Amino acid sequence: MTSSKITILRTVHQVRQWRAQFFLNNQSVGFVPTMGALHAGHCSLVSQSLQENDKTIVSIFVNPSQFGPTEDLDKYPRSLDRDLEILEAQFKSKPVDAVFVPKVTEMYPSGITLDIENQRGTFVTVHGSSEQLEGVTRPQFFRGVATVVTKLLNIVQPTRIYFGQKDAQQCVVIKNLVKDLHIPTEVRVLPTSRESNGLAMSSRNEYLSKEMKDRSSVIYNALKNGEAFYNERKEKEEEVKASGILAEIRKVIEQDPDFDIEYIAVSHPELLTDLQTVKPGMGAIVSCAVKVPKENSGEKARLIDNIVLQ
Repeated sequence: MTSSKITILRTVHQVRQWRAQFFLNNQSVGFVPTMGALHAGHCSLVSQSLQENDKTIVSIFVNPSQFGPTEDLDKYPRSLDRDLEILEAQFKSKPVDAVFVPKVTEMYPSGITLDIENQRGTFVTVHGSSEQLEGVTRPQFFRGVATVVTKLLNIVQPTRIYFGQKDAQQCVVIKNLVKDLHIPTEVRVLPTSRESNGLAMSSRNEYLSKEMKDRSSVIYNALKNGEAFYNERKEKEEEVKASGILAEIRKVIEQDPDFDIEYIAVSHPELLTDLQTVKPGMGAIVSCAVKVPKENSGEKARLIDNIVLQ
């Protein structure tokens, strides 16, 4: 049981009661949804929310509906006491106002199983931006994300919600969700937070040894290599071939024989469709998923990253 000084809300009713007072006072509320295992990337989102809103609430909930039957739900890092300590230590001068920590039964009153065919209840699917990239190998992922974010937005009713650019496709999905369902919340997307070596901060980095974290910096280096290829050509060419960008990225990652490339893609910045060429001005999202060895395990951790071409 935690002894945190932060206000902890565990039920929908408690969040609604907490939120109601700020409607009456016309105060803005910023919301940072997380699955816990907080790191500096999460803290940057919280910091931005504290700057832009009268009140800030963080949620910590490992959402089962975005995991497939063979994925790492049971092994996903959970550390509520540590997460609350981080929030207290990082934001002493202007603290977080509340943390929502619901149980699975609170968020999924009809119950939830990882087998989609046996799931019961209401789910949200954002067609057109969920099926590609991450959606190819994780077909249930964005259905789960869209569902839980819709629930959280309905529960918290925030003025603004905050995400990191590392999850670029998720950001596009959520923006489409908010637009299509007429949800009166502003979606704020902040730059990816990175380790000093360039590795994108992620809760799944906890799976990695220090040596593997160092080696995994090659992913960002590879993306920057692709960006350099694009930047060298965009002033001279009306369109830059995506195949050249992809080749530059692939050759860098493939230098490490322990790394398995799941995908590398050059995509339209809004539609997420594959691009054959990149037009300067319109730009593109260049994204990848790479599997790298976990610490003291024969298994591999799946890391994602991206950069935006202008």
